[in-house]
Amino acid sequence: MNALVIVVAQLKRRPLQTVLSVLLLALGVATMVFVLLLHTQLARQITRDVQGVDVVVGAKGSPLQLILSAVYHVDIPTGNVPLAAVEQLRANPFVSKVIPLALGDNVQGFRIVGTEPALIEHYGARLAAGALWSERMQAVVGAQVAHQANLSLGSRFFGAHGLAIGGPLHEDAEYRVVGVLAATGTVLDRLALTGIESIWFTHEGDADSQEGKMLKTEREVTALLVQYASPLAAALLPRQINAEPKLMAAVPASELARLFAVVGVGIDTLRAFALILFGAALIAMFIALTSALEERRYDIAVMRMLGASRSRVATMLLMEGWLLALIALLLGTGLGFAAVQIVGTWMAQSRSFSVSAWAWTPELIGVLAIALAVATVAALIPAWRASRMDVHATLAEG
Repeated sequence: MNALVIVVAQLKRRPLQTVLSVLLLALGVATMVFVLLLHTQLARQITRDVQGVDVVVGAKGSPLQLILSAVYHVDIPTGNVPLAAVEQLRANPFVSKVIPLALGDNVQGFRIVGTEPALIEHYGARLAAGALWSERMQAVVGAQVAHQANLSLGSRFFGAHGLAIGGPLHEDAEYRVVGVLAATGTVLDRLALTGIESIWFTHEGDADSQEGKMLKTEREVTALLVQYASPLAAALLPRQINAEPKLMAAVPASELARLFAVVGVGIDTLRAFALILFGAALIAMFIALTSALEERRYDIAVMRMLGASRSRVATMLLMEGWLLALIALLLGTGLGFAAVQIVGTWMAQSRSFSVSAWAWTPELIGVLAIALAVATVAALIPAWRASRMDVHATLAEG
């Protein structure tokens, strides 16, 4: 009889033990797959989006909040800074590049960012269609914005006040889409970009009115993305900026290190939980296989009498463990992918980071190796005992 058929039949004889072993191992696999996919993709995006940004300048407040709002666009800005700060920093010998950002509105939850073409150049993005803005109230949308907000060349939309869905529309300030960016895998994918003048016009209204003239003299931007001109700037520039009464310098490298330290605790906890599940699965599988061996001692002895070798008997026990591991891998991987997809859908709806269940990471091979190792270790002792069984004594016992 085929060895695999015998193994499957034996597993069916003890359904509860089989299900428990598979479930524990599958949960461990699912947890590891979820942690690896989520952590790898988020870490990659966080690192990629901040490349080339040495310091973020904004209003006084929380440095981490400033970085999350100005670089990743997932938090509320700390406030505004005077427009004069842009030229002040550009004249600083320690500064190589300054990219101003003006926030305040959204389109279907995606942020409308007033900026300069330098932001697009900074991320190495290219146009999939159209051109960059050249006039007020023209917009260039990222790939994700175009897809989810159903915007294309020539589309028109009104910005909604605030950074979340549901704010009142600026119905007297209509944008026209003149360009669509190709997907970059960066924060640009979920932004609608326009000139800063468009943001000012939307909120100031008629520039010739008394209120418009007053606002024009007090124009502000939300934040500035700054790149150092030399290594010495890292030691001196943030101190210079923080000495200004209305400005704050947030260094992404420092703040993100703190963020990863906090998030890392949760990641490590999930990994530890997965290892505990792997350990529990090993014990459950060992008990199941040992119990199965005791129940089948006579059957194994008969097989040996009919010519089955020691290695064949041992291999059959190992095959039981490997089959359990295979089932658990398929189930656990499916559960892990499903969990990542649910989180990815939630993130897409909240217009934050992009996470996919179909993003491959080499670390997943490690999960496969761990699952197979658990099954092999659990089956080794029962397999060895089965191969060393005293056939005559077992048959005599009946």
